[in-house]
Amino acid sequence: MSPDHRRRRFVGNAALLSAAALTTPRFVRAAGPDETAAPSGTAPFAARAALVPIDARADRIVEINVCTRPFRAAGPRIEIERIAGRTVVHNYGHGGAGWSLSWGSAAIAIGLVRAAPGARIAVIGCGAIGLTSALTAQRAGYRVRIYTRERPPNVRSSGASGVWSPDSRICTLDGATPAFALRWEAMARRSFHIYQNLLGLPGDPVEWRDGYVLSDLPLDRSAPREDGEPPYPSLQADRLRDLDPRSQTLSAAEHPFPVPYVRRYTQMVFNLSAYTRLLVDDFLRAGGEIVTRGFDHPREFRSLPETTVVNATGYGARALFDDESIVPVRGQTARLVPQPAVTYGISYRGHDLSVVPRRDGILVQAQAEGDFGNADTTPDRRASEDAVARLAALFPGVR
Repeated sequence: MSPDHRRRRFVGNAALLSAAALTTPRFVRAAGPDETAAPSGTAPFAARAALVPIDARADRIVEINVCTRPFRAAGPRIEIERIAGRTVVHNYGHGGAGWSLSWGSAAIAIGLVRAAPGARIAVIGCGAIGLTSALTAQRAGYRVRIYTRERPPNVRSSGASGVWSPDSRICTLDGATPAFALRWEAMARRSFHIYQNLLGLPGDPVEWRDGYVLSDLPLDRSAPREDGEPPYPSLQADRLRDLDPRSQTLSAAEHPFPVPYVRRYTQMVFNLSAYTRLLVDDFLRAGGEIVTRGFDHPREFRSLPETTVVNATGYGARALFDDESIVPVRGQTARLVPQPAVTYGISYRGHDLSVVPRRDGILVQAQAEGDFGNADTTPDRRASEDAVARLAALFPGVR
């Protein structure tokens, strides 16, 4: 075949693909279990697949979770002090970025441990920060025992949405000093590196997903907040540009949503059920122990056989250490019946609605006015049903 003929054939195929993309339905129904997908034809590249609509109905809510994020205006507390005859390494107060920063935060905290290699240390807490602190300590050569009042999935961090969001409520604008920003970047980059090595494992504990930012206003504008919540720095956009895939603004012909402004992004998602089980199993296989025990006062650390304690109690540190710098931020998620064909997330600006496509179900979260500073963990089913109804409105004509 001559070069000219090959070029004409490629151009012809590209034209066919462009025409197919323009006539593709905006939403497609997912094939049933006994149906076979139609052949893609002989074209060398397939057009981007149409989106499968989310079946957003209140009767598909299978679980509602409420957690309290431990926000500190100055950022996480990662430091060492002497309490009750024990060396205590604090590692708590990560706001909404606990899962995202956990490995980098653990590396800093365990770096403060002054015990000799081979010594036994205690970790208080079995959530995202506690488990990664324990595993990091094991890899540094320590023997580790976790003490916890609750175990996954009954810990607060199991109620998180499960997305890579390392600058989500991590500190205020005033707290983002140059020194803090450098430490934050180190934590984020270390965590990101570890997550890339978890891709493709059984159960898909971590995976990349596309998502869509939807807005009724131009994307460079935002509705003013009037709920008293402080402004947060955009550290991720400023410091991790080389890690995050670029988002793309879409025209009306390039998306199916009934809103005027849309941007497509790509983000890491943590399938928390599989990921947490992986962390627990790895910890136990490496010789770790988990003891069910709570603490009401730091002086109770005197009864521990370990002389070094890593405090990874999250929001619990507010009561345990009388740390009034921790502000609760209420977060409620509704989990819908899983839809394996739905592989995209949604963030609807101005409606405070976000959707995460996890393997264990589609998470629907709606941030409400009054959540900042709110420690109430009582589920509000009406709020979740309202959020699901707002989600359903994005799929007009779909039952």
